[in-house]
Amino acid sequence: MENKSLFPTEEVTLPSKGLIYPKESPLSSGTLEMKYMTAREEDILTNESYIKNGTVIDKLLKALIVTPINYNDLLIGDKNAIMVAARVLGYGKEYTFDFEDETHTIDLTTINDKELDEKHIITPGKNEFGFTLPLLKKEITFKILTHGDEKKIKSELEGLKKVEKTSRDLTTRLKHMILSVDGDYDRKTVREFVDNNLLARDSRALRSYIKEIQPDVDLTIDLETEAGDVKGGVKIPIGITFFWPDSDL
Repeated sequence: MENKSLFPTEEVTLPSKGLIYPKESPLSSGTLEMKYMTAREEDILTNESYIKNGTVIDKLLKALIVTPINYNDLLIGDKNAIMVAARVLGYGKEYTFDFEDETHTIDLTTINDKELDEKHIITPGKNEFGFTLPLLKKEITFKILTHGDEKKIKSELEGLKKVEKTSRDLTTRLKHMILSVDGDYDRKTVREFVDNNLLARDSRALRSYIKEIQPDVDLTIDLETEAGDVKGGVKIPIGITFFWPDSDL
């Protein structure tokens, strides 16, 4: 088995600062160690099976992370930060992409983290946050989704598609994010509340608040066009060329 410690490594800072991971988790330090990409990891990037089933990036990151973590515990925003770091360590900081028929090159090391603010945390070391629904006035607690949560959501949605024609993506995600309603942590209660009682305006307010506070990488930038105009709030596209800068795929 490959010994990752034989390769040069770098420390990556997590947007969550490790604040809502359990103290016993290495992730609670707010950093993790990653090794530089090698030809073996490039093999992962070209694995057609991984590409087809959508696991190629996760396979790559697991191979690069040196710190002994449970990958399923990673917050999605922290995973995004690791992905950007992996790209920089593997192929350098310059990233070229097309936007509105023009080619732009940016420095990935200038991307800022959207860090978690400690004031929103109910209990340090616990992934739980509070919110009052503006219309129903119910007190709920919720969590920020992890990689493991995303896997469960994907599996549940795939199961639903086999028996239903309508999409339940939004309500399914809310059922996995909401932990309690007015102090009731029973999963059946939470699911029934989302299905039967959660008002659209309350749902939107909750999702907006989660988006506001959750740690992540800020992938929006301002771009100057060839004509000298500035386009604000452009989202950096993350596709196959993010990890294969010379690829024609």
